Order: sequence, then C-alpha cells, then structure tokens
Amino acid sequence: MREVLQGYEALGLMARGAKIAAALRDYLPADYEEAVSILLQSIGPKLDKNEEYGPFPFFYLPHTSFVAAYGLENFETSMRAQYKLTQRFTAEFSIRPFLIHHKDATLERLQQWTGDSNVHVRRLVSEGTRPRLPWASRLREFQRDPRPCLALLERLKDDPELYVRRSVANHLNDIGKDHPNVLVETASQWLVGASPERAWIVRHALRSAVKRCEPMALRVLGYGKGTRLRLENGLVTPARASVGGFVELSFELINAGVRIERVLVDFRIHFMKANGKASPKVFKLRALEIQPGGRVWLGKRVSLAAMTTRKHYPGIQRIEVLLNGEAQSLGSFEIV
Repeated sequence: MREVLQGYEALGLMARGAKIAAALRDYLPADYEEAVSILLQSIGPKLDKNEEYGPFPFFYLPHTSFVAAYGLENFETSMRAQYKLTQRFTAEFSIRPFLIHHKDATLERLQQWTGDSNVHVRRLVSEGTRPRLPWASRLREFQRDPRPCLALLERLKDDPELYVRRSVANHLNDIGKDHPNVLVETASQWLVGASPERAWIVRHALRSAVKRCEPMALRVLGYGKGTRLRLENGLVTPARASVGGFVELSFELINAGVRIERVLVDFRIHFMKANGKASPKVFKLRALEIQPGGRVWLGKRVSLAAMTTRKHYPGIQRIEVLLNGEAQSLGSFEIV
C-alpha cells in the first residue's frame, strides 16, 4: 500500500491500474504462473449481464494490467487468465499486446471464443480487436489491413445479445474511418436478408460515415440525392448571440418533384476557432418522407454554452442544411 500510494492521487485511471500491477509484480512470487495463480484466487463471481455493477468491476483493472505487462512470454497462462477476468471486468485492454506480439495465436483463440457461451467472452473478441478502441493504443496493423477483424465480426454479426452486437457495430464504425469502401461493402453485404437486429448493426456502424456525409454510406441506407427538395423560409435567430446563449434555426423543406422523397436532414455549423479558422460540426435532425408537393417545417435550438468538447469564439458562424449529405446554405449568425 505504501508503495502504490506514492504519487497515486495524481494519476489517471489506467495509470493507477498499471501502478498497482507494478507493485504486485514486486511483492508476488517472481514465477509468473505462480503469481497469476495467486491473483486469480482473489476474483469473485462472474458478472451477470442483467445487473448493474457501476465502477465495481474496475477492481480487476490491476489484474488485467498485470497480465498485459508481464505475461507475454507465458501465452497459455495469460490467455486462461484473461478468459476468466473478462467475465468479471474486461480484457479488451490486456488482449492488445498479445495481438501485437502473438497475432496469429491470439486471433486463433479469439476465433474459438466467438462461439463461447459467455456473452463477455464473445464481446471481448470484437471489442479487444477494435483498431481505435478508446483509452487504448491503436492496433496499427489492423488499421492497415482489417481483414482479420472482419473475419471475427462475420461470426458475431448475428449474436443473440445486443451487448455483443453493439461492439460489432462500433468496431465496423472504427474500420470505416480508415477504409470507407470496406465499411460500405461490408454493410451492403450484411443487409442482404438481414434481420432487424443485423440491420440495426449496419445503421449504427454507418453513423460516423453518415455524419461525414459520405455519399456511398448514405446510399446503403437508401438515401439518394435530394435534388428535388427545396429549402425555403430559412431563419436564424438571433442574428447576434453570445457565449452561454443559444441560436434557433428553422426552415421549410419542399418536395418540388412528382415522387415521394426519402430524406435524411442534418445541419452543419462552421464554428469559428481561436485561430480564426472554421471547424464544422454536424448535428442530427430528422429522417422523413415528403410527399410530392409536400412541405415540412423543421427547426432546432442549439446551445452556445461552453463545453469540454466545444468552445465558442467571436465571429461569423455559417450554417448549412444537409439533405442526404448535400449542403444548402441556411445563413449565419455572429457570436459577439
């Protein structure tokens, strides 16, 4: 305890787990297998997927950190440990060094785990191989070539548990940031004869691509070009706003064609940055169908409160409406 607590308060969550693991290495037996055996004697019952545990599972973060830091030379022992630990916390962070240093053996084991009876083990297969997993170092090799990951996702795409399917969707979303064409191709294939559950995976996986207004991703979801849609009566109020206030946008969308138009409506604000350049931010609005000659009023209030993810600076902020990814100018407002 004395060793761990030196400088402990200044550390972030992951660094705390690593510091405890380092202290465990100093005080547990030098033999790795014996040390892991002692660690595993401290674990409690498996997580029940139907219960809420709050932060309690993070009790096992030092356990997985220990395996990741000191277990690379003991593959089988480490994999057995991670198999048990992921059912009580998650091994999505600790599995990554093994994917880097023992890629083929780890992928083979993960392929076996796609059919495991435990939902946490199956989720580990998808979550642990995500190339852009939050809080974790990137898996550069899988960023360059996602095919090994896709082979695993293919086996999980119809998993009975939403917990696993959500991870599959997030993983595919990660892949799309580096390989947009692979995302679109995979999404198109998965939609053939898709169940409602698999169709949800595809929509969730495409969310970032849709937000980036990538035309092919929009086509997969059935949104064509909105050339017959006309934007009228656009209004941005107030014309001059202040940080901490808000701005309201409204407009009328008109279908001037002779067929029903299916349209995804978003809007994009080009917020001024501190350096005087604009940074676009896309906001979701609505998906709707408009009858020939139909007219629909749409609007949104946008907060200008200071946020950790977005700061506001004085200047002109341009606004565009995105109709199936195609931009039409709505106007602007000034932050003073």
